[in-house]
Formats: sequence, structure tokens, C-alpha cells
Amino acid sequence: MFILLSNCWSTRMVVAFLLGTFFSFIGSIPPATLNLSVLQLGLERKRAIALRFTLAVTLIEYPYAWIGVVFEEWVRSAPGITGNFQLITACVMTVLGIFNVWSARKPSEFAVRFNQSGFRRGLVLSILNPMAIPFWVGITAYLKEQQWLELDTGWHVHSYVLGTAVGVFLLLLLFIYLAEWVSRYVKDNRLVKLVPGITLLLLGVYAFGVYFFSN
Repeated sequence: MFILLSNCWSTRMVVAFLLGTFFSFIGSIPPATLNLSVLQLGLERKRAIALRFTLAVTLIEYPYAWIGVVFEEWVRSAPGITGNFQLITACVMTVLGIFNVWSARKPSEFAVRFNQSGFRRGLVLSILNPMAIPFWVGITAYLKEQQWLELDTGWHVHSYVLGTAVGVFLLLLLFIYLAEWVSRYVKDNRLVKLVPGITLLLLGVYAFGVYFFSN
């Protein structure tokens, strides 16, 4: 009997981990601050910097996902919090988009140092990108309603949250290598280097529009 319960407990941990990994992977595909930053580093063939950036993003994803899971009901009952997260994300996208476009055209000393940073840059941008919290609030609530996910122990919660970190790590790793592959065909093309910055700028403007027109 004990062995059966132990096996069920282990199976639920594995399921929680796989669900976290899967939804983190597909949830990180749409263009956003972090994956576009990794894409830019990959296009510039800065693999070591991109890997350090990815590691930092992975580390921040864990506590943000944990907050989303643990405080799920509280965040859902306070929609104003999500709106503030959207505003922060809009600001970060817009500023980073302008910075990337400007540095691609006229790189300053600060821009060069910032673009050469990996881990610290990833930490800063991840912390300033709190939309992971409402994302995991929504995904977790959906999985619970479908009875696919049970988070009734700390082990289950941390298995699930670990999966979210692994999922974003795998997706960003894929972005790095895909961008490096593309960069072989567009080497030294300045227009290509502008694409991530322009995309971030457009997404930031769009996010501002959604925020102001929905309030």
C-alpha cells in the first residue's frame, strides 16, 4: 500500500514537472522582451553571452512562477495588479526597443558594455518583466480546473515550478541556435540587427495601447 501511494505521489510530481515544462516552452514562443533579446544575441553570434543571459532568465522564472502559483487566487481577485504588470512590461519593451535600435545605429560606450553583459543583463530584464506572474496564474488555474494538475504538497509545487524554469531554458536555447544558423546567411546585415529592437518597440507601443484603452 505504501509503495502504491509512493508511486502515485512520484507520478504526480512527474506530471506536474512535464506540464510546467510544456506550457513554459510554448508560452515563451510569442515575441517578448527576453526571447527577442536572446534572438539578437544569437544573430550577433554571441553564444557565451546569450547562454549566461538564458541562465539568468531561468533563475528569475522560478520565483516568478512560484509567486503565480502560490498567490494564484489573490492575484486573480486583484485585476489592478495585472494591469500594473502590463504597464511595466510596456515601458520596458519600449525603452529597450529604442535602446536597441539606437545602439545598432550608433553604439555608445554604455550600449556596448550593456550588450556585452550576459548574466546581469538577463537578471535586470527578467526582474523588469513580471508578466510571467499573471501568465502562470492563468495557466495554473486552467490546469487545476481541468483536473490535470494537483498541487497539494510543496513537492508538487516545486516540481511544477522547476518545469517552468526548464521550459523557458529549452526555448531560449533553441532560439540561440536558430538565430546563429540564420546569422550565417545574413552576416553583417545591419537591417537584421535592427529587427529585434524594432519588434520590441512595436510591441511596447501596442502594450501601451492595450493598457490605456482597457482602463
